[in-house]
Amino acid sequence: MMKDWLRKHPDVRTIRVAAADLNGQARGKRVPARFADSVVKNGTRFPFSVLNLDIWGEDIDDSPLVFEQGDQDGVLKPTERGFMPMPWLEAPTALLPIWMFRENGNPYEGDPRHALRAVVDRFKALGLTPVCAIELEFFLIDDSGKTMQVPASPRSNKRRKAAETLSIRALDAFDTFFTDLYDACEAMDIPADTSTSESGLGQFEVNLMHCDDALRAADDALFFKMLVKGLARRHGFAASFMAKPYPEYSGSGLHTHFSILDEKGENIFDSGGPKGTVALRQAVAGCLNAMHDSALIFAPHQNSYERLIPGKHAPTAIAWGYENRTAAIRIPAGNPAARRIEHRVAGGDVNPYLMLAAILGAALDGIENQMEPPPPIVGNAYAIDGLAEIPTTWADAIDALENSTIVPRFIHPELIKNLVSTKRQELHYTAELNEQELIELYLDTV
Repeated sequence: MMKDWLRKHPDVRTIRVAAADLNGQARGKRVPARFADSVVKNGTRFPFSVLNLDIWGEDIDDSPLVFEQGDQDGVLKPTERGFMPMPWLEAPTALLPIWMFRENGNPYEGDPRHALRAVVDRFKALGLTPVCAIELEFFLIDDSGKTMQVPASPRSNKRRKAAETLSIRALDAFDTFFTDLYDACEAMDIPADTSTSESGLGQFEVNLMHCDDALRAADDALFFKMLVKGLARRHGFAASFMAKPYPEYSGSGLHTHFSILDEKGENIFDSGGPKGTVALRQAVAGCLNAMHDSALIFAPHQNSYERLIPGKHAPTAIAWGYENRTAAIRIPAGNPAARRIEHRVAGGDVNPYLMLAAILGAALDGIENQMEPPPPIVGNAYAIDGLAEIPTTWADAIDALENSTIVPRFIHPELIKNLVSTKRQELHYTAELNEQELIELYLDTV
């Protein structure tokens, strides 16, 4: 019970109630712990427009949610996750995740968590359960000077001069940070698994364990991002999930692995061999079919398109392949019982709820419509002529989503309209910013 959690943690004096907006930013309130019972029982309220703010936290100029509808309130209720500690804060504090409903009790269609719930409900109606695992890449950054650089190691007080892919030494250099991070994940019940150093300067990856609850998997990704950024600041540096903080290094991705279980708990992608089933190919086809139109969800910010460059470990072509990391969709090798799809397009700067809604919704669309993918590619996708391309500019991606007839099949048109309006406003204002101002904008937010 949620009320029991606070009784067992009497040192918690304040709580944060927070929902994710379209940019994946936590929006909500600070509440004294003695009033928490009321929030659990009755929820709280704030305007629908709060989930449709731009990256600066400003209203969208042409949003009907603001003046046209009188800036009405929605009802925010606790999610099934309940209370969790916030180990990056000095004072003992609890986070209570919430999501938005209309006054009549119906889910608010513009809430990204409800967008994912609606997709999951469609799977359930067919007796299917998606199983997801998310890999998150991020950079540790010293942003105290005029230029960004890797923080000095707390162990040696030295700075790495180059990237060290899969280096144990690089991990050990920040052992105190990663030890605190894993302790905090344990306290928050975030299933953090392996961590590795990556190919960028000060870049690391942490994998979250597979989960048969897609909403919880997205929750874990959102809370993990909040935790990493907050905890890094306690250690005296920044952590950023920006898609591309350094022009000379590969960017940060957020890769999703997923399979689908039937009512018997059996993986419908498992053919007993390496190729997978017809259902796997249909899901791949659905993901490829929606990839161009949903690019804005996978690359939501101006900086996102700095990552999507050929030869920089991020996919640029709409293609799939077996055990091929140059493809947008990869089918990993291994035990056939664990046959799965890896979707490699998203950057670390995404909203996890919208990302999973787009991936799983597209996969189900492919299965329901019995789509057939093109032949899998072999070799370097960057060097193959004639492949369709993911949009290369933010403006093109905005247009693609706005004009799509595919994405509205699994994401509500109102949310799409709100997201497009948000991104058009951000596109307009970021055009006036220089490179340093863009980094300052995105470093701590995304």
